Amino acid sequence: MTTIPRDRLRELLDAVLDDENDTVAEMATDAFTSPFHFGRQVALGSGESPMAMRRRVMLERAAWQLRQGMTVTDAAWAAGYGSVEGFSRAYSRAFGHPPSTSAGRHWLPAPNGIHFHPPTSLWVRATEQTMNPLVSQLVAHDLDDTAALLGIAETLPEGVLRAPRQSGGTVTAWEGPEESICAVLDHHVHTKEVWLAAIEGADDVPRHSDADVATLRVRHEALAPRWLGFIQDLDDRGGWDDRLIDALCDPPESFVMSSVVAHVLTYAAHRRQLVRAMLAEAGVEVDSGDPILWFRASRGEE
Repeated sequence: MTTIPRDRLRELLDAVLDDENDTVAEMATDAFTSPFHFGRQVALGSGESPMAMRRRVMLERAAWQLRQGMTVTDAAWAAGYGSVEGFSRAYSRAFGHPPSTSAGRHWLPAPNGIHFHPPTSLWVRATEQTMNPLVSQLVAHDLDDTAALLGIAETLPEGVLRAPRQSGGTVTAWEGPEESICAVLDHHVHTKEVWLAAIEGADDVPRHSDADVATLRVRHEALAPRWLGFIQDLDDRGGWDDRLIDALCDPPESFVMSSVVAHVLTYAAHRRQLVRAMLAEAGVEVDSGDPILWFRASRGEE
């Protein structure tokens, strides 16, 4: 008689991902152990805490379900969120775009190769490509913070958004003046659109200086998954030293991809803080934009 060896880690993972288990205590009960030992065993075996793994895999499942046509509301309930707003915030932080925008992939970075595999299984990658956490945080913070600033700006009157606040002010010499809140946000969104066009081999993207903030928000929601997907693909294949020959430049120029990402993130951070200064000048209460506070909030620590 052949005895199949017991796979204790798989039993623990089954308890983590059981739809009926919302807390570590419930998971531990299913696994016939104490919450303390359960959390310790899962962390040692997978490199991830039970709740962190559950949240991540449930978001991966939600991304797949949304691609199959499930509504955002149903995906939120299925993932265990008490509100659509809470689900949308968590989903946007994880994937870099709201759940209403289709995801190019449904796997998120993981320390253990454990992922949701449709329709109800797990997939364990032999080797997991995990993005450098610094790059991941910088990119995610930029996209999340941009969406937050656009959301604030969208509530303000056009007069406040277009009022000149730094006469002749420029961020880069080749892009012209950025004297108002709307102008800075427009340049900020347009920068990624231009680089993505060059990377994807598309036509140049003209800048519409008269675009309103609602339009900028829609444009940002469209570019966010493309930009995040580009960064993830670049990191997955170790392409940071690849070169882009940008035919949209006159004459064409060559750029190392890591320098392109550093360029975009540097000016993005500057423009976001510039918008904050302009909002404060206009009497609008705004946060500091500190990535430390954003990171803590994204982990549910605040």
